[in-house]
Amino acid sequence: MEYKDYYKILGVPKTASADEIKKAFRKLALKHHPDKNPGDKASEEKFKEASEANEVLSDPEKRKKYDEVGANWKQYEQMHRQQQQQQQQQGRRRRQTYDSGDNGDFSDFFESIFGGGFGDIFGGGATRRNAGPVRGQDIEGEISITLEEAFKGTARRVVVGGKTLEIKIHSGVRDNEVLRLKGKGGPPRGEGISGDLLITTHVLKHPDIERKGVDLYTEIGVNLYTAILGGKTTVETLKGKIQLDIKPETPNGAVLRLKGMGMPAGKETPGDFYATVKIVIPKHLSEKEIKLFSELSEIQKHKK
Repeated sequence: MEYKDYYKILGVPKTASADEIKKAFRKLALKHHPDKNPGDKASEEKFKEASEANEVLSDPEKRKKYDEVGANWKQYEQMHRQQQQQQQQQGRRRRQTYDSGDNGDFSDFFESIFGGGFGDIFGGGATRRNAGPVRGQDIEGEISITLEEAFKGTARRVVVGGKTLEIKIHSGVRDNEVLRLKGKGGPPRGEGISGDLLITTHVLKHPDIERKGVDLYTEIGVNLYTAILGGKTTVETLKGKIQLDIKPETPNGAVLRLKGMGMPAGKETPGDFYATVKIVIPKHLSEKEIKLFSELSEIQKHKK
């Protein structure tokens, strides 16, 4: 079994902070997400590797265990082989684990250390004899989605106990929001009820649009002539491209508001979309243009 260097996969040093690990993962996830690279097996594999690395390094306990294993990998690998041989001889079956259909199966390396993507659904404890009905254990997992998916709503398939479930993610879902699927978690003991499936959604950072609550923010480049004389410019929103009217003498840093074009908010009023004007200064001016600007400058001086 090959040792996996999770730090190398995420491109961070072993001394990386939790924030650095989070940023590195989101950058890779955004780049290699299957929805952005349909049919690209190489990107899909990189997305799975990054997800697995993040699963370990973003969890202090798992990271500590991983670092200990890495320092003693040869001894651990030998011990793991011995355990596998003993299990095969005893005919013991591996217990079921929860896998995210989005991230795909975790590697054998991961499972050899942590026992599966999100832990044993039976909790690893001994079964109590002559006990009454016991509620099944809750299962926790994580799903990463793009800001576009959070805006429109989407769905993911996951496998729990050998059963495939479709999780519907509502439009306007927030980062770190927990989706609860009642009765879809671990099975009960006796005649108890099944546990719940708890999925934490992580909304990936958008390269051009920032989300603050239900409002969205972006910057738009407006050429100098349009800012002075007025005209139109195009802004990319999560609903598509929109033509904006630029008033004459629009200053740099002016904020244009698109009401109701922000994130959906269920029964509440949706957020707004704000575009900050960044005036683009023309380059490579001709002699005639330089002369005209000089004349304009003189006119401005006399006006004062």
